[in-house]
Amino acid sequence: MALVEIEKARPHVSIVRLNKPERLNSMSFPLVEALYGALDDIASDNDCWVVVLTGAGRGFCSGLDLHDRGVPPGSHDLSFSRLAMRSMSYMSDVVPGLRNLPQPVIAAINGPAYGGGMCLTLGCDIRYASTSAVFCSAGIINGLTSSELGATYLLPRAIGTANAAELLLTGNKIDAAEALRVGLVSKVVADEELMTLALSTADRLCELSTFGVMMTKQAIWSNLEISSLHAAIEFENRNQLLAGYTGNLDEAIAAFREKRAPVYKE
Repeated sequence: MALVEIEKARPHVSIVRLNKPERLNSMSFPLVEALYGALDDIASDNDCWVVVLTGAGRGFCSGLDLHDRGVPPGSHDLSFSRLAMRSMSYMSDVVPGLRNLPQPVIAAINGPAYGGGMCLTLGCDIRYASTSAVFCSAGIINGLTSSELGATYLLPRAIGTANAAELLLTGNKIDAAEALRVGLVSKVVADEELMTLALSTADRLCELSTFGVMMTKQAIWSNLEISSLHAAIEFENRNQLLAGYTGNLDEAIAAFREKRAPVYKE
């Protein structure tokens, strides 16, 4: 059984599904290795325009597998210190891996998203939750810290420093309704409606310029790290100029005049 599955849900849309339901899709090194492989496959699939990330069974991802973590690939003959650093980097770099995909990623959070599982959602571009979703920062309640997989960088930017500090420092669980209130997710629906919502949004993105969506994702993430409004606008200007060369604006104008939906080639 593959620990991560890729399903071609419909034209141009792929579902990446964490597939260890008996352990709530906990993050062992073999599962993370399989996820890296799936992300590589998706990144090189030019026919895939949108990705939906979800979990099999009744959970999204329960975080680090505390019972059978395994070891990261290529770690034989490493000293303890080097193995420890290799292990930390291997786990944490999966969030930048999601960020680096050219396609937008929609998280369909179908149950518990604890620790590293919550961090995986932060690496996605759009986050939807089912009513059974629950979030918490598990490291702090397991005697470690909540500083993992980019959480202390991404979560304050997503929900503000006050809400992020409370969540990261206390390890308190929050349900889907609270996650919606603080802005961790943008929509909450019944469990059975979650994938329908995610795929509906994926369809909407597929109607738009693939190039435009890709470059907008790039700008959103890059501008999290840009130090000034002026620099951010300069970056946006260059993106907009690049999009202008696709011919998409001409098609949009023609479609408006002809009272039809635009068909973008890029």
